[in-house]
Amino acid sequence: MILASSILDRVLVLEMVRVTEAAAIAASSLVGRGDEKAADAAAVEAMRAALNELPMDGTVVIGEGERDEAPMLYIGERVGSAQGSGPKIDIALDPLEGTTITAKAGPNALAVLAVAEGGNLLNAPDVYMDKIAVGPGYPQGVISLDKSPSDNIRAVAKAKGVNPHELIACVLDRPRHAQLIAELRSLGCGIMLIPDGDVAGVIATTDPNTTVDIYMGSGGAPEGVLAAAALCCVGGQIQGRLLFRNDDERARAHRWGIEDLNRIYALEDMARGDCIFAATGVTDGSLLNGVKRLKDGCITTESIVMRASSGTVRRITGEHRKGHA
Repeated sequence: MILASSILDRVLVLEMVRVTEAAAIAASSLVGRGDEKAADAAAVEAMRAALNELPMDGTVVIGEGERDEAPMLYIGERVGSAQGSGPKIDIALDPLEGTTITAKAGPNALAVLAVAEGGNLLNAPDVYMDKIAVGPGYPQGVISLDKSPSDNIRAVAKAKGVNPHELIACVLDRPRHAQLIAELRSLGCGIMLIPDGDVAGVIATTDPNTTVDIYMGSGGAPEGVLAAAALCCVGGQIQGRLLFRNDDERARAHRWGIEDLNRIYALEDMARGDCIFAATGVTDGSLLNGVKRLKDGCITTESIVMRASSGTVRRITGEHRKGHA
């Protein structure tokens, strides 16, 4: 049982939704405009401004890269209006998960945020991560990055009481996954290929309505931590292993205190304690509807906020009218 955190109570759980709403609304004005950088910058600026209104002493542990790469919301940046006096909070964020999706008006773009007490979120470098995840209801250890994709599919199928060809795996549609996709299809396993948005892909394993049974493949390490925070709230299993393409990325990991470059991170290694996860849809997707701009000037949003200690999942529809808070 996860105990409620009085520190997170002071930050006001529902205020997290205001932060993701601000980022989603800002990014939505650039949906379909073909400019990934502008959409991301708009989301970053809006999220940073909203975070700085909150009475906390926050530290970004998963952000838009390191300080020399990201002018705002970089790893290690301090946010909040109570620096040195407010509750110390670790923050993992992706102001716009799915920049390419947004630029092309595709599905499943989100503004995403997770918070926990200091030290409870993995401070991971901005590199790739090999991931595997399932939703709740399976025996602990049913999945493992030490096993082959085929063995993982067979283990999940056995635990579910079905044949492997009855499972659906969610995989990012990338050339690097060609061998994985071929192996899964050789088992007869169905594959849901997604263009981006692997946080939503992992969360899809927790919702029976999506029919997704397992998430597999590599994506960003920041997204892995965010997905772990969501599973910490609603249940499920995830494993991640950092992937390094060159010596610069390995050196970056050492700077953040990571010595074992081959370590497999379990859920509790990436997110633990009383986590809060919040997301707002930018474009329509399997998890949330996107931002809508209505003729009367009203903007509508759909968000989800989860909390580990209570196991609560709230879906929130917002109406935002000009001239009103």
